[in-house]
Amino acid sequence: MNLSNLERQLAFLREIDRLKSVVRMSPLIDQSRRENSAEHSWHLAMYALVLSEHAAAPVDVVRVVKMLLLHDIVEIDAGDTPFHDPSMQAGQAEREQRAAERIFSLLPAAQAAEFRGLWTEFEAAESDDAKFAKSLDRFQPLLHNVATGGGTWIAPGLDEAQVVSRYGPTIALGAPALWEAAARLVRAHFRNPAAGDDSL
Repeated sequence: MNLSNLERQLAFLREIDRLKSVVRMSPLIDQSRRENSAEHSWHLAMYALVLSEHAAAPVDVVRVVKMLLLHDIVEIDAGDTPFHDPSMQAGQAEREQRAAERIFSLLPAAQAAEFRGLWTEFEAAESDDAKFAKSLDRFQPLLHNVATGGGTWIAPGLDEAQVVSRYGPTIALGAPALWEAAARLVRAHFRNPAAGDDSL
């Protein structure tokens, strides 16, 4: 059956509704529940709109927002892999590649190629836009963890050095000013983890 562009676009939009059901480890700041991947993507897009002046290099904010809205769509098939559990990460890249092929191919060819290209660019994190997008993808959960008294750092028992090594390089590469602020929060958290203070 030869589907029209509109039919293909609507099929894609129906499919990505499933991202709302992919639950991440990160808690909401009010700690009422864990966030889902669709909420995470929306929140990152807002981070890009609000914080683009802090990027390490000039960025195209629209392209960054597109990357952030697209970057976790593959989790519909591949699931969310806990950042602090390396044992869960085996084969994740291959699962995500297969998911990208299936999900983006629902779209008309030109849009499929554009979206897949943006997703691939984000994953490679070589362009200035992608470096900034990746930095936000680390910065947002770090803020959530500080604001919730440790969040996803508690179960694996992460110490300050581990947090710095896992978040720092990626954030600093795309947004040094954001890492400077984040590093202060991390230091303050590990001095007083019960405070949950997110002030910079």
